[in-house]
Amino acid sequence: MKKIVFLFTCFIISVSYAQEHKIALQPLTHESIQLQTDHIFNKLVKIRRDFHEHPELAGNEIRTQKVIVQYLIDLGLEVDTNIYGHGVVGILKGGRKGKKIAWRSDMDALQNDFPDEVVFKSKNKGIQHGCGHDLHMAIGLGIAEILAKHKASLNGTVYFIFQPEEETFIGAKAMMNDGLFSKIQPSEIYGLHVSALPVGQIMVKPNEMFAYQKRVRIQLKNELSKEDAKALTKKIHSFLSRITTNTKPWEIQHMVDPKIGLMNPNTIFKDYLFIEENFTIHTKNDILSLQAYLYETDPAKLKDILPKIKQVIEDSGYKNQLLSISYIQDNPTVINDEKLTNIASKTLGNIYGKEVVIPDYGQVPYFNDDFAYFQQKIPGVYFFLGGSNIEKGIIAMNHSPNFQFDEESIRTGVKCFSSLILERLNKK
Repeated sequence: MKKIVFLFTCFIISVSYAQEHKIALQPLTHESIQLQTDHIFNKLVKIRRDFHEHPELAGNEIRTQKVIVQYLIDLGLEVDTNIYGHGVVGILKGGRKGKKIAWRSDMDALQNDFPDEVVFKSKNKGIQHGCGHDLHMAIGLGIAEILAKHKASLNGTVYFIFQPEEETFIGAKAMMNDGLFSKIQPSEIYGLHVSALPVGQIMVKPNEMFAYQKRVRIQLKNELSKEDAKALTKKIHSFLSRITTNTKPWEIQHMVDPKIGLMNPNTIFKDYLFIEENFTIHTKNDILSLQAYLYETDPAKLKDILPKIKQVIEDSGYKNQLLSISYIQDNPTVINDEKLTNIASKTLGNIYGKEVVIPDYGQVPYFNDDFAYFQQKIPGVYFFLGGSNIEKGIIAMNHSPNFQFDEESIRTGVKCFSSLILERLNKK
């Protein structure tokens, strides 16, 4: 009898402790993930709007860091801010041994002053969350909250990386150089970006998600007139361009068009090379400098670009004026691990329906993400999350004057990626 009483007392104490620390004793299921996502949805909307009202530029994410740290501490996670800049790593250790998985959310805002047609508009003049990082952080915190409530039943460890300075393409590499993966050693990493896709949809593909973006600089002796310099840039633009007839892959507003967009196998956003038509032209110290960004989908063809530019210059009669041709910006691009991507797509489709996960057949120009630096070290998958709602007049085209997103995308992101992480933790 004494033994029974003792065991019952231990059970009551365990339940009380779990309740006090908001830890669920039951194993986590995908059904409970959906219910709990609904339960915390309004809370996540509120914190997303708080981030939106108080945006901070790259390198200045001071208040943002404090809010994230407090949220994670309240969930019972270990928190490390001794990384790079204002970065945060929340560490969720499950009750059982298992995999180590990382989730990345970016933190910084943009410098712009576009109209912000919401009641919770930015209070920091000239600074806005015009790329959706406020959404990304809310989703990251939501996933952490769902999983933290069931940490006793989780296999392994989840690291929630809140990364500063994404917009300047500095933060991820700096965190790596500061020893991030020496500290936490995850075996795989995931992240997302809100996009102009319809809310409720997720898009992903193996390998490159974006075109390779490079900024080329041509230096010549300052012996060309302004008109000759412009004529030369037009020749380079025309000679380099490789696009399907009657297509314009630089018109990214078509990325969600069912007929020519990313979701169509015949998309205009594949197998292309184009360079900006309007080069930046300036002179200094008797040197004429021509600069422009170019976008190439095929990495095997990157090596041919500079020799082709040289050929155009020489054929135009400026061989003796040419001083140098080089890339002055050469960032890596996001490359999804093929095996993990296929597993993730199948997993999400099995749980939430095949209509939720949309295959991507192209590569987006202009945009990129320094998430690529994490993927250089460990396998990772980067997703596009739909944020547009045409019926509500919401278009989630990043960096544009009318950028908004439907906050229902928070619900989609939290439930889907909580489920994905749970499944990955359960797979040996």
